[in-house]
Amino acid sequence: MSLGSATGGTSADALADAFYPLYARLFDEDSDFAADFERKLAEARMPETAELYLSRGLAVGTLAGLVLWLVGLLLGYLLVAAGVAGGEVWLGVPVSGAAADLLNALKVPALVLGTGVVLGTLGFAGGFGTVVAVPYSRASSRKREINMLLPDAISFMYALSIGGLNQLEILEAMAKADDTYGEVSREFQSIVQETDYFDTDYRTAIRKRALETPSDELSQFFTDMLSIVNSGGNMTRFLDDKKDKHMRTAKQEQELTLETLELFGEMYMTLSLFPLLLIIILVIMSMLGEAQQFLLYATVYALIPLVGVGFLVLVSTVKQDEVGDGYLDAGDGGDRLETVSGAGLLRLGLVEEFVGEFSVFDRIKSREGTHTTVELLKRPHIFFRDNPLYVLGITIPASMVLVASAVWTGAVSSSLDGFVTNPIWTTFVYVYLPLYVNGVPLAVFREWNVRSRRKVIRKLSDNLRKLSSANDTGLTLLESIKTVADTSSGKLAEEFDRIHAKVEYGMSMKSAFVEFNNRYHLPRLARTVKLISKAQEASSQITAVLSTAAQASENQDDIARERRSRARMQVVIIVMTFLTLLAVMAILKVRFLDVMSGLAGQASSAEDAPSAINFGGAVDTTTLSMLFFHAVTIQAVLSGFIAGYIRDADLLSGVKFAVALSTTALLTFAFI
Repeated sequence: MSLGSATGGTSADALADAFYPLYARLFDEDSDFAADFERKLAEARMPETAELYLSRGLAVGTLAGLVLWLVGLLLGYLLVAAGVAGGEVWLGVPVSGAAADLLNALKVPALVLGTGVVLGTLGFAGGFGTVVAVPYSRASSRKREINMLLPDAISFMYALSIGGLNQLEILEAMAKADDTYGEVSREFQSIVQETDYFDTDYRTAIRKRALETPSDELSQFFTDMLSIVNSGGNMTRFLDDKKDKHMRTAKQEQELTLETLELFGEMYMTLSLFPLLLIIILVIMSMLGEAQQFLLYATVYALIPLVGVGFLVLVSTVKQDEVGDGYLDAGDGGDRLETVSGAGLLRLGLVEEFVGEFSVFDRIKSREGTHTTVELLKRPHIFFRDNPLYVLGITIPASMVLVASAVWTGAVSSSLDGFVTNPIWTTFVYVYLPLYVNGVPLAVFREWNVRSRRKVIRKLSDNLRKLSSANDTGLTLLESIKTVADTSSGKLAEEFDRIHAKVEYGMSMKSAFVEFNNRYHLPRLARTVKLISKAQEASSQITAVLSTAAQASENQDDIARERRSRARMQVVIIVMTFLTLLAVMAILKVRFLDVMSGLAGQASSAEDAPSAINFGGAVDTTTLSMLFFHAVTIQAVLSGFIAGYIRDADLLSGVKFAVALSTTALLTFAFI
C-alpha cells in the first residue's frame, strides 16, 4: 500500500512517504522493534501505523542531521580559520618525514568533516529519538492515570452492578464516564465502539483491549473479567473482590511513592549544599589570589537555579497529582444546567441562548451584564477567591509600575554597579517588591480558594455512612439527604439541604448533584457524586452503593492522611536545608569575608614583610556580599516552590513558602 494514498497528501505525510524506502531498508516485516512500536502507538491511542510514524521520524531525523552537519562543517572551518584548532601537533603522535606531511595535510579536512559528522549524527539521533519518544511518553502518562483511577472506576462498576445493570450496560456506563474516570473510561470507549461500529462481539473487544492497554493492572482486570463473562460467573462478587484488591494496591503504591519522595528529600539536602561548598572553595581561591569571578557568577546565577529546577522536574516524575478538573458533564437534558453553572462575567448564563432572536433578550443581557459587574465590584474578594490567578491581572501591572517609577525617579540604580554597591535595596526593588506585590495576594486568594472548597469533603465519609444507614431504614434517597442535612453540621450538610430544596422545587436529582459538584470541582468529590447520581437513576434504595462510596472515600482519607504526614516531613527537611544554607552564608559574610579582608589589608601595609603572601588582597567583599545575598534569595524561591509542590502537587502552593523563605533571607542580610 502506498503511504501517499493513506496519508491524504499532507506535507508531513508526503515527507513520510518519501522516506518509506529508507524505513523498508532499515526495518524488515518481522522487525521486533516495529512490532513493539505498533503496540506502543495503540497504547498511546495514536491512530497511525508504525510504518507511517517511523518513516516520518526518519525524515525528521535526517533533516535535523543534515542541518547540524552543515553547522558542524561551518563550525570546524571557523575553528581552523580562527586558529583555535589546526596547529602543528597531530594529537601528540611522534611522527616525522612523509608521514608527518601527510597527516598535516589531512588534519584540517579531517577536523572540518569530523565536526560535521559528529554534529550530524547527534542531530539525526536527536530528531529521530524525539519523534519516537512521543508515543512512549503518552503511553506512560496514560498508564499512570489509569492506575490512579482504576480503584474508583471498579467501585463505580460495582455500584452499577449492585443497582441491577447487566454487563453490557456497565461497559456503556463506564464508556460515558470520561468526565470522571478519564483514560480508564476511554479504554471502555474502545470496547463499546468496537462492538457498535465494527460488528465485533464484546468478548473479542475486551480481549483485544486487554492486549493494547498500557496498564498491566487494567489488562489483568480485563482478562479476569473475560473469564467471568465466559464462565457465566457472578459479576457483582467479582467486582467486589477486585474493588477491595485495588484499594489495597492503591495504598501500597502510595507507600512506595512516599518512600521514593523521602529518598529525594535526602538527595535534595546533598544537591542543594553542593553550590554552597563550591562557593566557599571559590572564595578561598580568590583570597589566595586565584580569582574565579566568572565561576562565582555561574554558580550563583546558573548552578543554583539548575539544581532547583532539575530537582523539581525529578519530583514531578514521582509525585502524583489529582487527575481531572473535577467538573461533571450535565448529560442529556442538561442544557439549562450547563448555561446556569457556567454563568459569570464573561458568560451571562441562560440569556446567552436567546440573544439575537428578540431585542428584549439583548436588553436583558445588557442589564444582566451591568448587574454582574456591579456585584463583582461590590465583592471583588469573592471573585478573586473563586479565580485566584485573575488577581495577577492587577498585581503584575502594579508591580511593573512600581519598579519603573523607582528607576525613573532615581530611587534605585539600573546599573550593575548599583547592585554591587547597594545590593539589599536594589534587590528589594527589583526582586522582592514584585514578589510581594504578586505573591502575597495570589497566595492569600489561592489558599482561601482551596480551603473553602475542601471544607465540603472533611465529613464526606461520615455523611455517606449516615446516608447509607438512613436509606437502609426504607427512606428514599431524597428523604435520606434531608435527614442527614438536619442531623449534621458543616459545609456538606448545608449543601445537602440545598440539594433537597432544589429537588423539591422541580430540579432532577442528577442535575442538583452535578450543580453541587461543579461548585467545588474537586476530582475526589466528582467521583463520589458520579457514583451516587448514576446509581439513583435506577432506584432510590441504594444502600449498598452508598456504603461502597463511603468505603472508597475512607480509603482516600487514609491515603491523603498518610500523604500529608509524610509530605510534612519533606517540607521540614527542605526548609531546614535552606535555613542551614542561609546561616552558613551569613556567617561566611560576617565572620570570614570582612575579617580576612582586614587581615589582608594589615599584611599588605606591613613594612617588615616585603615578601609576605598577599592573602586576601584580591577579594572584592562588596561583590561577594551581593552574590551571597542573591544566592540565598534564589535558593529561597526555589525551595519554596519545591516545598509547595511536594506538599500539594501544585506549584501555586509554593508561593506562600517562597514569600516566607525570601522574607527570612531579606531580614537576615538586612540586619547583619
